[in-house]
Amino acid sequence: MRLIGADGTQIGIVPVEEALAQARAAGLDLVEVASEARPIVCRIMDYGRFLYEQEKKAREARRNQTVIQVKDVKLRPAIDDADFLTKVRMAERFLKKGIKVRVTVMFRRREMRRPENGYEVLARVVEHLKGIAVVEQEPPDTLDGRDLTMVLRPA
Repeated sequence: MRLIGADGTQIGIVPVEEALAQARAAGLDLVEVASEARPIVCRIMDYGRFLYEQEKKAREARRNQTVIQVKDVKLRPAIDDADFLTKVRMAERFLKKGIKVRVTVMFRRREMRRPENGYEVLARVVEHLKGIAVVEQEPPDTLDGRDLTMVLRPA
């Protein structure tokens, strides 16, 4: 097997018994690094400390990751102006905090016959949020199901 020392130096190709003896003499563990290589590669290291360092790196990575939030704002095609402005202000507040907003127009019964009304509502939302939002996901060309959805991200 090819042996790597505790300090990272290449010791060379040695028999398994000699590698184990060197690891015991150093008071460390013999860890197989690359089993697919020929000859296999082993390293003399403190395996417990190695696992602790890996766990510490994983914890640090989890702490530094950012979770992308998406807030929903639901509208209806026949929404009144006051209600529309309330929903747009709510979306604007989310966007200013750096949160993405999914705008959904929900259709019921006969409203399904006029999907263009939903597209008009979404166009009004984009017009009101023109300076602070960018359309990340356009609404589909045809209505699938009962909802029409668009995603906005902060500009």
